[in-house]
Amino acid sequence: MSDFDNLFEAQAPQQTAVGKPFDKEAWGKMKQEERQEVYSWADATAQQVADDPGKFQAYLDVQSRFDRYSATNALLIMYQMPNATRIMDFDSWKERGAHIKRDSEGICILEPGGAYERDDSSIATSWNVKKVFDISQTTARAKRNDAPKVDDRLLLKALINNPPVPIRLVDELAGNAVATYDHQQQTIFVRRNTAAPDLFRFVSVALARAEIAAANKNYDPDRAAFTSYCVSYLLGKKYGMDVSNYNFTKAPAEFSDMDARGIRAVLSEIRDTAHEISSRMYRVLEQAREQEAKTKEQER
Repeated sequence: MSDFDNLFEAQAPQQTAVGKPFDKEAWGKMKQEERQEVYSWADATAQQVADDPGKFQAYLDVQSRFDRYSATNALLIMYQMPNATRIMDFDSWKERGAHIKRDSEGICILEPGGAYERDDSSIATSWNVKKVFDISQTTARAKRNDAPKVDDRLLLKALINNPPVPIRLVDELAGNAVATYDHQQQTIFVRRNTAAPDLFRFVSVALARAEIAAANKNYDPDRAAFTSYCVSYLLGKKYGMDVSNYNFTKAPAEFSDMDARGIRAVLSEIRDTAHEISSRMYRVLEQAREQEAKTKEQER
């Protein structure tokens, strides 16, 4: 009879070294060092965009593409892959049938973790480093940006949807301005008979000023002037308006004497204000799309 014992002996489990017990303290230290490194990237990039008008505008371009992401994450995307257009984590790409290309380096961003209590008993949110990948790093095919351009009238209707203060039409404004926010009267004034591109640009600035004033008890019109200008650029970029006339050469002066944390605070205010206005716009535009789709369906 043949000896088959050696077949089973080959499958017998081999002696392995007993693994070390999980070291929670070492793991926590490693994660803390990882977070500190990522924050250092964000701080370094914040300082760069504050010092260079071209890099500042490039940062705004990144933020306009990733308007749902925080200013800090937009800085991290700019630091690691400024030309990124669509990012998701490994599992999300896998769910869509796409695979990550070999040797692709993930983009590190920060995502909120659990809440914790500080030494002073206040509650804060912990942040964890998460790796995501741009569509260019996957086997997914990039979709053409063939979304139809929104009609100017509809876009303006969306822009002024549910404004934080009343809007009034007037025949003239000081300095032949197109639109202005009057903080004392808590009103936005818009000049009649103005072309759509100018209306979008200047009304968006005025709306941003009103939003900033509503969010800050100590409203500073000088500081709000720069912030609202940047908000207008973000909105124009997102919705396909002509933004070629925007100029950010004065940006470094706006950030003078600020540390990285202060710069990130300004960038966050710009992002959050734009996101607030854009969210209201989205509801109007989405309703219009749904109505258009319904009409087309009825015509078939």
